[in-house]
Amino acid sequence: MKATLHALIAHAIDALRAAGTLPADLPTPDFVIERPKARVQGDFSTNAAMLLAKPARSNPRAIAQSIVDALPANADIGKVEIAGPGFINFHIDEAAWRRQLGEVFAQGARYGRNLTGQGRCAGVEYVSANPTGPLHVGHGRAAVIGDCIARVLDANGWEVAREYYYNDAGVQIENLALSVQARARGIGTDDPAWPENGYRGDYIADVAQAYLDGASVELDGETLTGARDADNLDAIRRFAVAWLRREQNSDLAAYGVGFDVYFLESSLYTQGKVEETVAALTANGHTYEDGGALWLRTTAFGDDKDRVMRKSDGTYTYFVPDVAYHLSKWQRGYQRAITELGADHHGSLARVRAGLQALDAGIPQGWPEYVLHQMVTVMRGGEEVKLSKRAGSYLTLRDLVDEAGRDATRWFLVARKPDSQLTFDIDLARSQSLDNPVYYVQVSHARMCGLMRQLDERGLSFDRDAGLQLGLEDDAATHELVTTILRYPDVVETAGRDLEPHQVAAYLLELAQVFQSYYNDHQFLVDDADQRHARLVLAMATRQVLANGLELLGVSAPEVM
Repeated sequence: MKATLHALIAHAIDALRAAGTLPADLPTPDFVIERPKARVQGDFSTNAAMLLAKPARSNPRAIAQSIVDALPANADIGKVEIAGPGFINFHIDEAAWRRQLGEVFAQGARYGRNLTGQGRCAGVEYVSANPTGPLHVGHGRAAVIGDCIARVLDANGWEVAREYYYNDAGVQIENLALSVQARARGIGTDDPAWPENGYRGDYIADVAQAYLDGASVELDGETLTGARDADNLDAIRRFAVAWLRREQNSDLAAYGVGFDVYFLESSLYTQGKVEETVAALTANGHTYEDGGALWLRTTAFGDDKDRVMRKSDGTYTYFVPDVAYHLSKWQRGYQRAITELGADHHGSLARVRAGLQALDAGIPQGWPEYVLHQMVTVMRGGEEVKLSKRAGSYLTLRDLVDEAGRDATRWFLVARKPDSQLTFDIDLARSQSLDNPVYYVQVSHARMCGLMRQLDERGLSFDRDAGLQLGLEDDAATHELVTTILRYPDVVETAGRDLEPHQVAAYLLELAQVFQSYYNDHQFLVDDADQRHARLVLAMATRQVLANGLELLGVSAPEVM
């Protein structure tokens, strides 16, 4: 309906330019169609006239009247009014609402999806944790945000590739290998011989024992077996990385998160991509040497200072493989590339974008897009939960999923805007009360499924088509429920455009609350067949939309609770 109104208004503006009412060279403003707060103001409103008034040197109410007069006839519009300084308010005909409700049933699980991104490819990278230990709660927030971004982009017609970038090279991997080797040699974490920057969690002992036992790891279609040799650091490194990668994959699978592409940082070196990137930047004249190091003039592309690419000892800084990696995304056809990261990575964004611009490879400015998430504080019994015996220094994602459940964990970690601090209350997440938002939404879905079971038990009928043909009851609760149900496609489109899946969670909670208000005022299983059909249509439409929205969050829609 919003798209229809937008097209009608744009057509009216074109007609006014053609008639000379508006200047011929006056561009169509970026006007909005929105829902007024008060029902008496109509179903939709636009600010088009007020945006045109100043450049047209005219009165906004006069322009609003001209737009109204020039609107093409449309049976879906029941009444048009001008309000305030020049708002145009639209009252939608009841038949249009009923027809749109019919679309909920006609499209079923696909209702709310659109073709905005059809024919275009988007790559979404998330988690990308170093394979040096179990995933922590922060990785869990990254995982569900990234996964849900991919889901809403898919719902907007994009061809989506979910990608995990493994930092399997560098100092941290070396520290992992030295830690496992120390354990394999029988050295404890309290021993002075323990590596200075070694990892101390109990999982290190598990990896070392598996290596010494000759255990096998199946990963990426290959089998890696522990060499049993505590002196073979290279074999220990490869085994430890494979073992922990498998553990991370297992934890993410239990969390409902998967990937289409696993990209290894080490491949950028073995395939010469890092050297090729450095050579291209140098050939483009954007590098210089100083103090024995190779620098990139990132200040020429908006960075606050130039950055070292290759240190004086010949090793590369972290952002060089990052540039090479994102170049590969562009070369693989990602028209929209999204990287989900912790807020502590903010400093690397400008330099990566600067490096990509310096390549002169036709990459648009502002590419890739970044979504940054803030820290998560986990509470239980009013106290912060920090430690995990297995990890040693942090609470693992698996711990949280085991304790709070997958659905609640996903909901709570995605339901807030990523750049906001998040407190995860385990007690609330586990509670079966209406204070728990995910429980509230799920129980609303289950309640509607229960209505249909009760219908059968009482021997009553439900004719959906008949219900769609009947008039809507003229009360505020009915109107609010109908308009809230039909707002879902807008929410999906906005969430995909802005990369904000938390909007879906907020909408689902709102819809469940609006339905509860309707439920309190209306009986469903009544003897009057017409009334029963009309009300059950709204309940079943709500149930369908709740199920569709929960699917975008990777949260189940139970039929019984």
